[in-house]
Amino acid sequence: MRILAIEVEKMKGRIEKSLLEEEAIRVYELYKKGKIREIYFNKQDHTAIILFEVKDIHEAGNVIKTLPLVKSKYIDFKLMELIPYSGYDRIFKQPA
Repeated sequence: MRILAIEVEKMKGRIEKSLLEEEAIRVYELYKKGKIREIYFNKQDHTAIILFEVKDIHEAGNVIKTLPLVKSKYIDFKLMELIPYSGYDRIFKQPA
């Protein structure tokens, strides 16, 4: 299942370089394990957008809790469960 996660900033302030490095390492580990399918930064405010490939939304929440910036309460994520687009059904005849 694909889960979209959008970063929500919780605490403002300068983040130590070592913590940012820990975050990058953890994200890379999750990417290698196939849990993170894609990751981006929003160009406007530099918040993270993550596309997870996990069993369900609960697993995505548990994975997010392992991120150093989440553990340190700098950020959290809003999670959205994605389902396949069904709009094509409007243009194709359904079997009777």
